[in-house]
Amino acid sequence: MASTTRETILRSLREQGQCTVKELAEIVGISPVSVRHHLSHLQVDRLVIAEEIRHGVGRPHHMFSLTEEALELFPTRYFRLISRLLEEIKDGLSQKQVETIFKRIAKSITENYDESFENLPMEERFQRLVSLLSNEGFDAKYEKQKGQIIIHMFSCPYLKLVQQHPEICLVGQALISEALALPSERITCIYDGDAHCTFSVPLNAGDW
Repeated sequence: MASTTRETILRSLREQGQCTVKELAEIVGISPVSVRHHLSHLQVDRLVIAEEIRHGVGRPHHMFSLTEEALELFPTRYFRLISRLLEEIKDGLSQKQVETIFKRIAKSITENYDESFENLPMEERFQRLVSLLSNEGFDAKYEKQKGQIIIHMFSCPYLKLVQQHPEICLVGQALISEALALPSERITCIYDGDAHCTFSVPLNAGDW
């Protein structure tokens, strides 16, 4: 965070839950005009949201609170807990069973999306797949090459966990295979030091 004043505003909102401009000005020790200036930037950064509150007659006022993205800026112990859970799971199962679990997770994710991939033209399938992957944090794009589609994932939402539990890489690949009902092959991987993850999906003649 570039501004320590904005850090103080964020911490104050975390502690108070919701605040008005006047309340934040008193807590932080700056003028309401300056608070509004900082809140404007924080809203643009999607770290703060405003809710209009009405109490009887008169002008409404706004209550400001943190977004989920802002809450993620503060230290948490989610990573340690999940890592320990994975260690416990892996200690009691075979490698094949662990891989099956992650593939089932991918299947569950695809089933959570209302619109089915079935009976769609192949191009629409890939467009919908890219949307699904991006929504899950993979920032994906695809390109058509001779006899195949290349899918690029420019980010990995599980990268920190993957460094301790490489099996998690199966989730991204399984998402592709489950959504398309087609096999996929991993070509490059961020975990291996590549710039991004890349997968190929073979196409049959006439598929596209």
